[in-house]
Amino acid sequence: MTRGHRDSERGGNSRRGIHHSHGTGVLPLGDGLPVRRGAFTELRQVVRVNQIPSPPSARARPRRATLATTLAAALAVAGILVSALPASAHGFTSSVYVDVTASAGGSVRAELGLEYDLLVVSAAESEGDDALFEDGMALFETGDEAIAMNDHAESVVDYVTDRFTVTEDGAACEPTQVGDLTMTERDGVPYTTLVLDFACAGAEDATTQLTSALFPDDEEYVTDTKTIVTYDLDGQSGSAALDADHPSFSTGQHWTERFAEFFLLGAEHLLGGLDHMLFLLALIVGSRRLRDVVLAATTFTVAHSITFLIAAVGLVEVPAAIVEPIIALSIAVVAAWYLWGLRRRSTAEDKIAVRGRWLELNRADWSRIAVVFCFGLVHGLGFAGALGIDEPWSWTLLWSLLVFNVGIETVQLVIIAIVFPLLTLLRRRAPRVALWVGIALSAGVTLVGLFWFVERVLGLG
Repeated sequence: MTRGHRDSERGGNSRRGIHHSHGTGVLPLGDGLPVRRGAFTELRQVVRVNQIPSPPSARARPRRATLATTLAAALAVAGILVSALPASAHGFTSSVYVDVTASAGGSVRAELGLEYDLLVVSAAESEGDDALFEDGMALFETGDEAIAMNDHAESVVDYVTDRFTVTEDGAACEPTQVGDLTMTERDGVPYTTLVLDFACAGAEDATTQLTSALFPDDEEYVTDTKTIVTYDLDGQSGSAALDADHPSFSTGQHWTERFAEFFLLGAEHLLGGLDHMLFLLALIVGSRRLRDVVLAATTFTVAHSITFLIAAVGLVEVPAAIVEPIIALSIAVVAAWYLWGLRRRSTAEDKIAVRGRWLELNRADWSRIAVVFCFGLVHGLGFAGALGIDEPWSWTLLWSLLVFNVGIETVQLVIIAIVFPLLTLLRRRAPRVALWVGIALSAGVTLVGLFWFVERVLGLG
């Protein structure tokens, strides 16, 4: 069979069944179907073009260039994100934990938990105690931090009591150290415990006020220190969150003020936690429809709310050494899920019988929801560990936790409301640009998540 005959057969087959009106200048093609002379010329050109493949180098060169550009962009994104914050992904911040109770003789007892290394450098500089810094760093290597603290107890206590005060009806209470300084850990971070009794001369029904200015920004070691207070005073119990903008708490304070503080604390925690932000970004980039992002965000919210509440009230306790690496891994998995989805498009056979005018899920959708839910449970444990409340169950505690969680959700919804419409607009106006932006972001976030995972597993962060 000649090539020309094959060409004719292909041309004839391609136009079989199409009716043409009679006219001038027609040629028989293949099985005798009449084709206009001009159409035959065009068809022959199309057949010849289709028969001659592009040189491999011509096809591969643009693809290799695109892949190289995407890889470079992903590495750039990963480099920026990794250098932005350390593996803790919450920046150089610190939390002080204070448990305040009424003590015998009308005094107020405060048990303070302070981050060890920060306390060493801050107290040493403030009190001019260079030996505290040297001993504190040396004994940290041997695990004898308590010895350094007690050998330099005067400097440590002076630093703390200058910045943490108790008053009753405006009159200052006199602090006295109770027992030795001891060591403990919170989320894998060494903390020093200092117990103080504040002798107060106020009346029995006096209003007690606590003020904390520990580890201020002007020391330039950390920023935005939070003091989490749990209290049982003046017939009241509950929690309060103090910072530079709200440094004081009073038992005469209205409950709405305390709840507002916890709302802001929750909002700031999400904004300051790059790991949680990257997880949310991965969810948004991997969602092509409004339905997808709503389902993913709702699933994440429900999951982390469950574990956050039960962990915050002490029903579940999982070491940070387990929680933090899994959070990092979740970032990588969810970001990589989008890349995997680009290679494997779901088919109609994958459909599961959950249908509605708006909701129609396939196997890939259900798998993604399951993954997001499982990782959301782990993120909830991370939120609870960051809040660090340790007090008996009470309705005040429950409301404080709920308000903290609402603060997290509000910021999450605001981010989705801003980022997703912009991404949708880009996909409509410049779909190819949006595709490669999504690939670069997802690849970069995947690399960051894997980097943090290895770093946290090895204990390097």
